[in-house]
Amino acid sequence: MTALVILSYNTSTMEHAAKQQALYRALCSHNTPEAMEAFLKDLCTPSELRAMSERWDVAQLLHTGTLSYRQIHAQSGASLVTIARVARFLKDESYGGYRSVLDNIL
Repeated sequence: MTALVILSYNTSTMEHAAKQQALYRALCSHNTPEAMEAFLKDLCTPSELRAMSERWDVAQLLHTGTLSYRQIHAQSGASLVTIARVARFLKDESYGGYRSVLDNIL
């Protein structure tokens, strides 16, 4: 019975990973901000879009390297927890997503 549960979990994980890859391809297919905006408005709730926008704003402010967390909080309205999380992903996590985009556009 345990083997079946593990197999089911692995299959589900693999299916989820494939669905994520399909989403990433869809996100990359948009070549204008307007097309991406339309897609994200269809895909996400307003709350999800606000959260992503807030994290992106925080990433840009952290990237300047001139503001404290409290100053970023005062300017962006983001919680200190959100700021710390974004900072951790900028500095410590191996994904490099924030850094890559920031380096490309700033």
